[in-house]
This record gives sequence, structure tokens and C-alpha cells, in this order.
Amino acid sequence: MNINRNGVYYFLRLWIICVSLLLNHGFASKMKIVEEPNTFGLNNPFLSQGSRLQPKVNPAQVSGPAHLHRLAGKCFSFTESTYKYEFCPFHNLTQHEQSYRWNAYSGILGIWQEWEIVNNTFTGMWMRDGDTCGTRNRETKVTLVCSSSSKLAQVSEPSTCVYSVTFETPLVCHPHSLLVYPTLSEKLQKEWDEAEQARYEDLITEQGYNNLLRDIFEDAGLLKSKKVKVNTPETAADSDTHNSLQKCTEDFQKQKEEIKRLRALLTQHNIPLDSEQKVPDETKTTVSVTVKDPHLRGDTGLLDLLGPAP
Repeated sequence: MNINRNGVYYFLRLWIICVSLLLNHGFASKMKIVEEPNTFGLNNPFLSQGSRLQPKVNPAQVSGPAHLHRLAGKCFSFTESTYKYEFCPFHNLTQHEQSYRWNAYSGILGIWQEWEIVNNTFTGMWMRDGDTCGTRNRETKVTLVCSSSSKLAQVSEPSTCVYSVTFETPLVCHPHSLLVYPTLSEKLQKEWDEAEQARYEDLITEQGYNNLLRDIFEDAGLLKSKKVKVNTPETAADSDTHNSLQKCTEDFQKQKEEIKRLRALLTQHNIPLDSEQKVPDETKTTVSVTVKDPHLRGDTGLLDLLGPAP
């Protein structure tokens, strides 16, 4: 009887040990699942679709220096403290918290939108329309710096929700590698040349010149367009930047014709011109005739020119 009891106890203990081993093995297998941190956004298969990174807008087209286009489709990582940053040129910049917390942050710090241009040189890439941060969206400026290899070197947050990233690459080491003019089409280069000539001849102000340049950069896809598209004749007439230069030229010609007409009118009334000897031909654009009435159109100014009756 004791032998049977001992046999039963032996098999019972053996069964308990087996069950314990199976349970421990099962729990250990399940623990391996949570070892993968819930921080990799689109790369995390355990997140529901609604919890993954959701961009607000699509990236802009690849633009700028052609030799930088080879960076499109590549990504560069940088880890600082508990955060991992991933920069994908011409696509986006993301941040992933390297933590096992159930609510570890993983988000988009900006999506490729436009270049920053200073003194007609590319000085940075703007990643905008990132995740919501209070009342605004996160955005990042990526500064390109010469180096022997391409890598994400530094990340900071100089102001709330606005990040600063330093990207090192040998692609910007040449002194002319970030010039804007060579990246433009022949048509846009011609428009830039016309704008330069108009500024040189004082036909447009410095502000007008800068506005023309911005229009050129927008047409090239380097800057995000700020033009408001309204289907009105006035807006359609001013849509092309070269029209403004053409209008300046036409107005200049009209002024020359008006001066010529006034000279003929003064000659018809036998009124001498003090500058007649100084102006050898009709191509001069100014005539030193003092007129009290600023309105040069019409004949009302002749009364003042003739002076009081003798």
C-alpha cells in the first residue's frame, strides 16, 4: 500500500514539475514580445494602424542641387540620451523614444517642404508640418555642413517645437555646391538676369527685386508657393514675373514719347529750350525744363512757361 502511495506521489510531483516547466517556458516566450520597445512607429508591427506615425502632408518634390538628389531614399540615424532621430533627406525627420514605457513617444518632427535661401545660396532644408505641438506643428531646419562622410551629427530644440539639425556630408564641400543660380532652368536664369538688369538701371526697387527672385524660386520648386490663386483677370495678368519687367519697359518708352511730344509743342510755340544744346538727339530721356505744374500731360503748363504778358 505504501509502495502504491509513494508511486502516486512520485508521478504527481513529476507532473507538477512538467507543468511548471511548460508554464515558465510559455511566460518566457511571451516576455520576449514586450522586449521590443513600443517606439518605432511605422516599423513596429505590434502597433495598431491608428497608433502609427501619420503624416499630415506629403513631402515636396526633390529639388535643389542635382548632386544632392542622390540622398533621396536614404536615411541617417542619430541617438542622443533616450531618443533616436532618423533623418531621411527630401522626406522627413522622426524622433523615437528608446524606452519600454507603454506611452513612449514616437513622432514626426517635420516633413520636407522647401529650401532656405540666403544671399542666393542654399543654407538649409525646412521640414515642416510635423506632429501637433500645442497650437502649432513641429518643424525642423536642417543645416548642411561639409564633412568626410554623410551623417546626422547634432539635434537641438532652440525654441519650443522648432528643432535644429546638423547634417554633415562631403556633397557640400565644394565652394559652389550650394549656389542657387546653376540649379535653375535656362528660362528662369534669363528672368533672373532681367531682374538684375532692371535693378541696376533703377527700374525696380530692392523690394521689387527680392519679390521677383522669390517668384523665380517658387517657379523652380525651391520655395513653397505663397501665391493665392484667384480666377480674376488681374491676377492672371500678373502671374508671370517677366510681365512686370515688360510693363516697366513699355512705360519707359511712353515717357520718352511724351517728352518728344512736349519738345515739339514748345518748338511750335517758339519757346526756347535751355537744354537744346545739351541734347543732341531724341534718345535723351530727360529735359531740363522747369514746369510749375507737375502734370506734364496736356497744354496747361504752357501758361506758366510763357510767363506774364509784356
